[in-house]
This record gives sequence, structure tokens and C-alpha cells, in this order.
Amino acid sequence: MSARKQQLLKRHRRNKRIALVLALLGLLVLAFSVAWWLLPLAVLLGWIAHEAWFADHLFYASDEDYQYVFPAGTPSVAATLVAGRLQLAGDVPAGDTLILQVQVRSTWLGRWLDPYVLLGDDRQDFERGVSGARYLNLSGQLSAVQAGQLQLRGRFCRLAASATLHVCSSPDYRQQSLLIIAPHADDAELAAFGLYSQAAQVSIVTLTQGEIEAEAYQHLLGLDKAAAAQLKGRLRAWDSLAVPLWGGVAQQRCVQLGYYCLQLPAMLAAPTQVLASRESGESDIRSVRQHNPLSLPADADGQPTGHNLQADLVSLLEHFRPGVVVTPHPELDPHSDHVAATQALLAAIQVSSWQPKTLLLYANHLHDNDRWPMGPAGNGIALPPALTALPADRLWSLSLTPAQQLDKAMALAMQHDLQGRLPLKKRLRRLIQCVLAGRRWPATGEDEFFRKAVRRHELFWVRHL
Repeated sequence: MSARKQQLLKRHRRNKRIALVLALLGLLVLAFSVAWWLLPLAVLLGWIAHEAWFADHLFYASDEDYQYVFPAGTPSVAATLVAGRLQLAGDVPAGDTLILQVQVRSTWLGRWLDPYVLLGDDRQDFERGVSGARYLNLSGQLSAVQAGQLQLRGRFCRLAASATLHVCSSPDYRQQSLLIIAPHADDAELAAFGLYSQAAQVSIVTLTQGEIEAEAYQHLLGLDKAAAAQLKGRLRAWDSLAVPLWGGVAQQRCVQLGYYCLQLPAMLAAPTQVLASRESGESDIRSVRQHNPLSLPADADGQPTGHNLQADLVSLLEHFRPGVVVTPHPELDPHSDHVAATQALLAAIQVSSWQPKTLLLYANHLHDNDRWPMGPAGNGIALPPALTALPADRLWSLSLTPAQQLDKAMALAMQHDLQGRLPLKKRLRRLIQCVLAGRRWPATGEDEFFRKAVRRHELFWVRHL
């Protein structure tokens, strides 16, 4: 977790504690002045209300505008909503990714139920109480847009009559040589299963074992903390090599580097320091490298150092020779390992004899909103919250068919870290939100990523090197 997100979460919890103390004082006054039995009843009702409407980690005001800057020269067309249909003031330029900038304002009911926009056969959700500039993803609906037949209707929200359509055009990156950088097992599937399962030539490199937070294995098998972490690391390393085969990527094009979770930033800061696992006690990364299809520089000593990580990445760039590298968005995705993964990649590119031309950036996590993409699985991906302007990267939105989405869900179901039942508290929260707030979760898996990642779009930011 980044320092910024830690600060946001700390502030969120502090404000929640203050509100709780004030509520308890009010309840005590009520109980002593009216009837004692009102206190437990009010506590129960307050907890239910919290779980239904106030449990989201939303670290910004819902009435703030999203801030997006498109690259210079990006075609934009003025648009209006006429009788619920999108009408353009000019012709739609050729492009594969259509983003509609529009003001969205919640109704009073949209403060208690998730507001969303129906656009053709798609649905895209926003924050409760939304009021500001938002960016709808119309990719895949070009024909309806060109014909002036795309219907847009707000539920629990209203759309402004005027809007702006931004049109981004990219080559079909599925036809180019791709290298996917996954900080952990499952990151490649979460961000880009649809992309890599359709790619003509793709390789996947996973940087870490993913061994931490292995308490579930202690409970299941009676292992101590170190042994459970070692087992989890072995399982997730296996996932990183085996699961891509479901998407048509042979094991010969998958590499597991075996570094340790949450140690990548420290490795970059001190490149010669050996940084062992925080939980498994291991310090030799070769323990999970035996199935790699090629030899790498760090195989010589097995030390988890920043120097070895850079040497491995340089070797892999020169071996696979990708034209495009898919990697976490360093400004948008706050996970410390994700930021460090892209930093390590960029450092390796600087000294490599092979120079890829393009980065496709993805975000599996956000600073400000843990629910993005919001709404049920299977729907489109609107642009994420951006309260300060990001670099002006072009966008590329890849559309997935329902069959491709199901394959992606099954790829996630094979990941050990996304398996198992939710804790009782989270199951109760989902039940309450289902009944009172109308939220729904997919049948494919209980982990939140089955809702967030299995969508009709995969969204990437395009950055040229």
C-alpha cells in the first residue's frame, strides 16, 4: 500500500471513530432519558446502516469532478442528449476507444442506491451522491453512436444535456509482440486475460512469489507462519506458470522470478542488499524457479536483490524482444509492489539492448476508491476516479465477449489467492447490502475481483517510450 493510500485510510478511520463516539454519546443520552432498551436496538440498527451505506472506502467527495487530460490532437466531438439518445454535432472520427465526458448528478435516491447509467446494452455505475464530471466508456458501440441511436438513461442519477465525445485510436496490440509484467500471480489475469488470450505472441513475467498473508493455510493445515508462507509462495508461483495455459500461453513463455512480496521498493532503494521474505524466512529465490523455461542471471546466486531483479528484466527483454510491455500504471495504481515493478522495468529498458516502443498501463488497485470498477460484473468500465490530472496518455479499451469474460472468470477461479470463503463479517455485509442497497455479486467466485475484473472491457493507458 502506498504512503498516500495509508494516509487516506488513516484519515478515513479517524473520521469514522469520531462519528462513532458522537453517535454513542447521543445513544447514551437517549437511553438514560427515554428507555434503556433503546440503546442495544439503536446500536444494532446503526451497525446495519453502516454496513449497508457507509462501509465503502471512498476517499474523496462524490461531488468532485474527475480530472482527465487527453493527448494533444485527440479528436473530440460536441454531443447532446435528445430524448435519451446521444446526438453528435459532427461526424465521429475513426477510433476504437470512445469516451463520453458528461456531468452526472445523483437524485436523492442515488445517495442510498448506487447510481448508474444505462448506455445501449451496457451499464456503468458511479459513487452514491455523484455530482460532477464523469467519463463513460462507449467502446464497442461505435455503430450505434454513428447512427445517433445510442440510448443513455440514468438510474438514480441525471445526465446533463450536453457532453463531449473523445475518440482515441490505437493499433491492434493483440497483433504485436507483448510482454506482461505481473508483480504477483493473478495480476496478469486481472488486468489482461482478455488481451493475452487473444494475442498472437505474448510472454508473462511474474516478479514475486506472493507468499505473504498465508493465515488461511495455517488454519487449514496447522502449519506455522513460515511454513504456511512457503506453501502459499509455491502455490502462487505454480499459478503464475500454469494458469496462463488456460488463455493459450504456453509454459515456455511464462517466467516466475521468485522475489518476495512487499520487498520490491526496498530492493530498488538498496540494489545490493539481500531482502528475504517477511514471512516465509526464505532468502533464496531459486526455490520457485525450477520450472522456468530459460536461465536467468539471478539463478547464479539466488539472492533477492535489486541488482539481480534488474539483470533478470534486462535478460528477459533481450530474450523475448517485445514491441509492447503491459505493466502497472505508476501514477494510478498505488500498490507499492506495482509501482516498483514498473520502475524496475523502466530502469531495465534504459540499459537493455532491446527497446520496446510502447507501454500499456493497467490499474488493479486505486488510491481513492476500492470498489472501482463500480457496479456488477459483466458491465463496462468507466474511467476511474482521478482527482488530480494524470499524464495525458491515450486510452485503449479492449472489448470482451460474454464467452471471453467467462473464460477470464475461470482463470481467476484457478488462482489460489482468490479462492476460499469470505470472512463472516464480509458475508454479512454483502447480505445487508444485497437486501438494503440492491448490490449483486457474481456466482463465479466470492472474492471482490470476480466483480471488479470480469467486465466487457479491459482498459489500458498507452504510453510511448
